[in-house]
Amino acid sequence: MMVAFLLFLTLGVWKIYVFLPTKQLADDDKTQEAQDELERLMFKVIKERDGDLDAKELFFAMQEDESFDSKLFWRFNHNRLNQLLSAHYVKHPASSSIKDICQESNS
Repeated sequence: MMVAFLLFLTLGVWKIYVFLPTKQLADDDKTQEAQDELERLMFKVIKERDGDLDAKELFFAMQEDESFDSKLFWRFNHNRLNQLLSAHYVKHPASSSIKDICQESNS
């Protein structure tokens, strides 16, 4: 009875291990590298437009940029952009708007 229990326990654990993902997915946009790429793209678009845009315009400009990878960032939406901006504002308390980010990058 104990041998059967251990055998089925081992089989059950093995089945769980086989079905758990063990490698990173190709379209995983939650990695640090993907986050850094989005931030770089955000700064690039802000600098190109001299900071004269609001969050909605920034969102569409980022999607229209030639370096935007739509296959990797297929889940990119306005909320994700707001999270990027909020994270930047937390890291840099002196900036509180897109115009401030542009002035920061120019100096």
